[in-house]
Amino acid sequence: MSRSRQPPLVTGISPNEGIPWTKVTIRGENLGTGPTDLIGLTICGHNCLLTAEWMSASKIVCRVGQAKNDKGDIIVTTKSGGRGTSTVSFKLLKPEKIGILDQSAVWVDEMNYYDMRTDRNKGIPPLSLRPANPLGIEIEKSKFSQKDLEMLFHGMSADFTSENFSAAWYLIENHSNTSFEQLKMAVANLKRQANKKSEGSLAYVKGGLSTFFEAQDALSAIHQKLEADGTEKVEGSMTQKLENVLNRASNTADTLFQEVLGRKDKADSTRNALNVLQRFKLLFNLPLNIERNIQKGDYDVVINDYEKAKSLFGKTEVQVFKKYYAEVETRIEALRELLLDKLLETPSSLHDQKRHIRYLSDLHTPGDPAWQCIGAQHKWILQLMHSCKEGYVKDLKANPGLHSPMLDLDNDTRPSVLGHLSQTASLKRRSSFQSGRDDTWRYKTPHRVAFVEKLTKLVLSQLPNFWKLWISYVNGSLFSETAEKSGQVERSKNVRQRQNDLKKMIQEAMHSLVKLARGALLPLSIRDGEAKQYGGWEVKGELSGQWLAHAVQTVRLTHESLTALEIPNDLLQTIQDLILDLRVRCVMVTLQHTAEEIKRLAEKEDWIVDNEGLTSLPCQFEQCIVCSLQSLKGVLECKPGEASVFQQPKTQEEVCQLSINIMQVFIYCLEQLSTKPDADIDTTHLSVDVSSPDLFGSIHEDFSLTSEQRLLIVLSNCCFLERHTFLNIAEHFEKHNFQGIEKITQVSMASLKELDQRLFENYIELKADPIVGSLEPGIYAGYFDWKDCLPPTGVRNYLKEALVNIIAVHAEVFTVSKELVPRVLSKVVEAVSEELSRLMQCVSSFSRNGALQARLEICALRDTVAVYLTPESKSSFKQALEALPQLSSGADKKLLEELLNKFKSSMHLQLTCFQAASSTMMKT
Repeated sequence: MSRSRQPPLVTGISPNEGIPWTKVTIRGENLGTGPTDLIGLTICGHNCLLTAEWMSASKIVCRVGQAKNDKGDIIVTTKSGGRGTSTVSFKLLKPEKIGILDQSAVWVDEMNYYDMRTDRNKGIPPLSLRPANPLGIEIEKSKFSQKDLEMLFHGMSADFTSENFSAAWYLIENHSNTSFEQLKMAVANLKRQANKKSEGSLAYVKGGLSTFFEAQDALSAIHQKLEADGTEKVEGSMTQKLENVLNRASNTADTLFQEVLGRKDKADSTRNALNVLQRFKLLFNLPLNIERNIQKGDYDVVINDYEKAKSLFGKTEVQVFKKYYAEVETRIEALRELLLDKLLETPSSLHDQKRHIRYLSDLHTPGDPAWQCIGAQHKWILQLMHSCKEGYVKDLKANPGLHSPMLDLDNDTRPSVLGHLSQTASLKRRSSFQSGRDDTWRYKTPHRVAFVEKLTKLVLSQLPNFWKLWISYVNGSLFSETAEKSGQVERSKNVRQRQNDLKKMIQEAMHSLVKLARGALLPLSIRDGEAKQYGGWEVKGELSGQWLAHAVQTVRLTHESLTALEIPNDLLQTIQDLILDLRVRCVMVTLQHTAEEIKRLAEKEDWIVDNEGLTSLPCQFEQCIVCSLQSLKGVLECKPGEASVFQQPKTQEEVCQLSINIMQVFIYCLEQLSTKPDADIDTTHLSVDVSSPDLFGSIHEDFSLTSEQRLLIVLSNCCFLERHTFLNIAEHFEKHNFQGIEKITQVSMASLKELDQRLFENYIELKADPIVGSLEPGIYAGYFDWKDCLPPTGVRNYLKEALVNIIAVHAEVFTVSKELVPRVLSKVVEAVSEELSRLMQCVSSFSRNGALQARLEICALRDTVAVYLTPESKSSFKQALEALPQLSSGADKKLLEELLNKFKSSMHLQLTCFQAASSTMMKT
């Protein structure tokens, strides 16, 4: 069936946006033939038919309701045209919240308000509501407790509706972490609100003018209706009459039941009071029971009774209950003070501390007793460390004699590697020294080392409990389940705040431990301002390397024990630095002490030469260094997390210089021994090695050594040092990870070679000069003249005497060291040949016989020492022969050969040493 009219069409709406309950005017076409024809009106999906007022076919007035959609169409439905359409839309705005002091032209619905104080929902009028955010910025609750704020702002309130409102309290409580820019925005919001209020009632009237008109129209309509119904009578209006009737009914009811209800109320109150007294009679006995249980130590019973009483009477308004509960609180407060005193007592076990903390937590003790206990324990540890130091310093000053055995132990009776050449004997001495420590160790331990041992034991006995107490504080195991649940949030905040404080406590404890240890072991490493607090050890001598190594081991064990507690490594870094400094100082002192021992080696030289021409001195020197390095093995070894002793270039340079100094000290000892006057040599301890050949010829008769013999022995030792000892020592240095070994070896070798060359030149000068000086007088003895001489009959005596002197040098060198013979005799032969060449070149002319005699003597000397000829000596002999006239006849050559054979035959026995040397050199 077709409709008689077209569907409604909405072409306009005014206004086109607004909050719910905004009055709008809808315009369009075919909007209905009358009010009864309008059967539907929706705006943004909300049915607005109840408020719609049909004005004409092109105009409808209504109010916008609460809609789900923010924006939507206006749909009009009529009986005659059906469901219509819309070419416009309406935008629904969110209503502005009205504060408790804001004026409003419309009725504000009451809402449920959640009261945080009573935890109950109450329906209260809007004027009693407090705005959630008067500043208009985000609220950030502070971490300050309510009790602290109440104490700080006594008598004030953070409620801005209160007469005692404190703006500072409100800002601290709600905006303690708010930035300055946000606070500036809050000021702007407040100014905006103030300006809005300052506009006065005029703006309010303008905004709600339509509402006023509607209210006025409604009141007028009601008044006209009442007049039309004839309700105005002589007795008054209908409402007045109704009010009078109700008042009379109320008065009559009160008169009838007032006495009965009063007696009933009194009986009920008396009965309720008796029931309460009977039910809670425990409260009246509770103060006495608390005192008895405290005396018995039954704190758990006291806490349980207190919790019951608190849950029942904590917020009571009954005066008698208040009085007795106040007595309970007084005794509980005394119990809190008693437990807190016991908690802060030192020393106390970790078990007792946890027990007392749990009691105090259950009693809801104000503050943080667990943290107070941690602070008291920290102060106790610091006090113990300083008291320990003061006790040892005082004991040292009172009994300085107890320090003497330690000094003897280190300097005199310490096991020496120099007393014997045998390594086995040295090891036996060291083992006997170590085994003899067990009974007298404490007596011989220096005060400073004993103090560090005691200090570390003290820290290791106290700090683990301190750390475990903190761990229990963090994980909440210190508190009971009830207390943990109730205070979990607050305690988590405390833990975050306390972490930095605990870190400072641990750092302070480690700082004191390290400073006290440095004051005792490394006094030069602390500043002058800290010397009085951490030092005070009036000891002039420095600890030996042995005791420093022992101290390193002690501090290492301490570090390992603290690491096992899972204390962060950054808090233990100061101990690592102390260990490194102790290790470096131990190496330095040990090397210095080694240099001092080596300096005394010269006193222990016994001048007993073995088959290789060596004394025990090189072996003693090497063994001394080996034992020193062996004593540093544990110190040089890097434990997990430790740095190398040689990581710093300065340390490398100092260790390298000390090592070089050790080598040079020994070289200086050799030089001193070689130049020592004869009167200073103690030969009473000399003995004869029966396995050796004739060592020093006739010296066995008087056991005396000449300066030349000492030079030979030192030269022999120098050769052995260069070829073997110094290289072995370099290997030991490398084995122990020393740095700069190449420099140590080069400098030491250079110094040794310089000494060897100097001593060798001195010896050659002592031996060659007399032989060379005897040549010229011997040649011209008896007024001999090369120009006028008899035919040669053999080699003259001066040459034989020179050969005998050379043989004597050979014998002297050979008895000390066979290896030195070629080196010494080569130089002696060079000096003799050079002098002989000079003498031959100085002769102006030779006769036939003179030339033959000179050639005979030159060839005899050359052939005899042929084994020890060097290029220089060969050149000298060649120059000497070239200065002579050549042999012209075969007879002269034959005579020369016969005389040479005769010379070699006659001196065969004396020249055997040269032949033996020749065969030996050929074999080698």
